[in-house]
Amino acid sequence: MRGVSEHNGKFTVSVTDLPNDRDYAEDFDHVIVCSGHFSTPNVPQFDGFESYQGRVLHAHDFRDAMEFAGKDILIIGTSYSAEDIGSQCWKYGAKSITVSHRTAPMGYDWPDNWQEVPLLQKLVGKTAHFKDGTTKDVDAVILCTGYKHHFPFMDDAIRLRTPNVLASDDLYKGVAYVKNPDVFYIGMQDQWFTFNMFDAQAWWARDVIMGCISVPDTAAMQADIDDRQAREAAGKDDYDAIWYQGDYVKELIA
Repeated sequence: MRGVSEHNGKFTVSVTDLPNDRDYAEDFDHVIVCSGHFSTPNVPQFDGFESYQGRVLHAHDFRDAMEFAGKDILIIGTSYSAEDIGSQCWKYGAKSITVSHRTAPMGYDWPDNWQEVPLLQKLVGKTAHFKDGTTKDVDAVILCTGYKHHFPFMDDAIRLRTPNVLASDDLYKGVAYVKNPDVFYIGMQDQWFTFNMFDAQAWWARDVIMGCISVPDTAAMQADIDDRQAREAAGKDDYDAIWYQGDYVKELIA
């Protein structure tokens, strides 16, 4: 698929048929975007990356922990990827694991050769300098820094723009695009629940399309989003986030 554009209440989907070497377009009444948001890496830049002689890679490109056996590894980030990749590198013989956090450490009882430090400030040669003034010589930097919502195939007027949060911007009930509720985005939230949430969102979108559920006016849809975002902001920790999203899934099912 090359693009989706809106006109006269319809959506034109432009496609390149690679096996038959042809381009064509079809019109549709609704568009449901289910391409996820874990494929376009978020790659922050730090001073010294351009001259660093070791390897810098994003978690998206991590393939084999054996590559880092006997090496001092610096991981940027503290979510699932950092925990998983750090643990694999440790298991397969990395010399040391250093995890740099922007806000707070993971705080687990790590092995002796595993440490958590504040955010990286710069790299000078092979030496990483952290916000607390400490340093560490590292052989590789692995960026566990998340992904971007990226939909280059969607026309600007119907393209979702949101950070990775529980209450996504511009999505009524977390699914219908406020600026055109004939467009639905599935699975765009930060995820504590995955496929069961996707199922509930898909069923809800199906019922809207079939006329079983009515979508209110724009002001009411925006009020729903504002309420969800306020409730997310009131959450204190990960446990609140889990309950929040669990209640959201049950709401859609109801």
